[in-house]
Amino acid sequence: MSSLLNIGLSALQANQAALTTTGNNVANAGSAGYSRQSVVQQQAITTPSGGGYLGNGVRVVTVERAYSSYLTQQANQTAAVAAADTARSDQLSSLESVFQTGSAGLGASMNTLLNAFTSVASAPTDLSARTVVLTQAGALASRFSSAQTQLDEMGKATLEQLGTAADNINRLGASLAKINGQIQRARGSGQEPNDLLDQRDALLTQLNGQVQTSTMVADDGTLSVFVGNQALVLGSSSSQVSVGTAADGSSTLDIARGSVVTHLDAAALGGGAAAGQLRFLNEDLPDTRNLLGRLALTMTSTVNAQHSLGVGLNGETGNALFGSIAVPDSIPAATNTGNATFSTTVSDVSALVPSSYTLSVQADGSYQVRRLSDNSVSSFASLPAQIDGLSIGLQSGAGAAGDVYRIEPFSQAAGKVAVALGSASAVAAGSPVQASTGTGNKGSLAVSGVYARAQDANLTATATLSFNADGTYNISGAGTGNLSNQTYTAGEAIKVNGWSLTLTGVPKAGDTVTVQAATAAMTAQNSGNATALQALADQKLIDGSPLSDGYAGLIARVGVRAQGAKYAAQVSSAIATSTETARANSTGVNLDEEATKLLAYQQAYQASARVIQIAQNIFDSLLSSVR
Repeated sequence: MSSLLNIGLSALQANQAALTTTGNNVANAGSAGYSRQSVVQQQAITTPSGGGYLGNGVRVVTVERAYSSYLTQQANQTAAVAAADTARSDQLSSLESVFQTGSAGLGASMNTLLNAFTSVASAPTDLSARTVVLTQAGALASRFSSAQTQLDEMGKATLEQLGTAADNINRLGASLAKINGQIQRARGSGQEPNDLLDQRDALLTQLNGQVQTSTMVADDGTLSVFVGNQALVLGSSSSQVSVGTAADGSSTLDIARGSVVTHLDAAALGGGAAAGQLRFLNEDLPDTRNLLGRLALTMTSTVNAQHSLGVGLNGETGNALFGSIAVPDSIPAATNTGNATFSTTVSDVSALVPSSYTLSVQADGSYQVRRLSDNSVSSFASLPAQIDGLSIGLQSGAGAAGDVYRIEPFSQAAGKVAVALGSASAVAAGSPVQASTGTGNKGSLAVSGVYARAQDANLTATATLSFNADGTYNISGAGTGNLSNQTYTAGEAIKVNGWSLTLTGVPKAGDTVTVQAATAAMTAQNSGNATALQALADQKLIDGSPLSDGYAGLIARVGVRAQGAKYAAQVSSAIATSTETARANSTGVNLDEEATKLLAYQQAYQASARVIQIAQNIFDSLLSSVR
């Protein structure tokens, strides 16, 4: 009877454990990170008898949790990618809002300034029209400065967010190391500590939201966690991460183990919010700064070059409308051993590429310049080096082999835009040259416009155009080269000696046009330079497009990048949701299934109790029979 009683008791205990475990599943159905648990039962060792082996009931082997290493890994990886894409998309969305369209945008302000010269051209002596030019120039400088400030503030805010991510990584890494120790000790009982394992998985999920990880389970049950192939957690110890700077000046996430510090960029991290923030800091934000700075430098340099060729109302010459924007000196890497300083100047604004550069000193004394926007490399045996409209020269000192210098022509240029002209009368609307048709001309030639287009020693030297019977013209005078039989096309500019002359009408043989230095009276009255300044809008200076389209191009490039990031975030988030759903379906609690199990275990429990009751009844009957 004791065997039957023990069998019933073992069944009762096993079913009670199953009921308790199932009830615990139901209770934690809504608990984040909880994995479904189940009781593993095994037949007890049987007892041999003359009639064969008799069963001895059941025993509870362990309580195991539902777990899929593959699905958990996939869920963590896709969540890390989604976190990176979302972090970057959020930043780009904010970046896109910096560049407004319509009347509030930089493009409108650029066009308004250039159009203001039209009013000056119509009324050269009107000081109010000239004052409008200064006002619009100030407004443009303010908008450039505002955009630069917003970009700089975004950079600071993103660095702070990256610092917060580093703090979170350190906290989660320390928690994982601590729970590793708890799991290692708990496994000494021979059983898996399911709740601790769930807690560790939950911490790992949170960690992948900050930075993508790879893992390895040791024989003692501890989990090693790696970030960018560098150990973050080994057993019960964890490394520290912090925000750092690489040799090329880019931001990194640094991981330190002992005295060894490793720089990790976005590519090395792979995923997590930190990767998205690093990509924004090192790619999106610098590229946008360069686009904005290139636009500011091109706009102000072009306007200044033309403005300085004109003459103010009171005869002022050589004045710039905006202050000159100097390209900063090179930035040496912290590991450099030489003491060279390199300077950069703009040699051709129409050839500028919105990029930063690195200059490296080679062992043979030559130089390599890398354009960071596309990583193209140019080699130079000596300096100065001409590249992308820039001239890079050695300013002082000497570089050592292996030294690297960063060159940032545009990153802060927009914040340096400022109006230099202090007087409305100094607005250089007048042209230093004037043109007049001969008094005895027979044709219908008329001067449409004349202005200085470049500095030239013979700019104000007298030059005469004389027309032939076939409509061609000859030109004579200092610096002209005394050209003969030049083709004339009405409305097409004739460019000689640094000036540009546009004529209309049909000439007759013997007709003449004279270009000479403008008289003081004519300088005050003419508006040739104002017309030339207004016409700058149509000059192809930005990637082969007109200056007036420069801002539209900037908006388009930022917008395409923002939309691409938004789409990537949507796709990766959908994938992450799908993989997490698959993991939850595999390891989570299904209340319908648990309810069915409860009924089954309840019936088994009742049957087990009935076995005990029957054993007791038989035992009682035996006792009664011997009384």
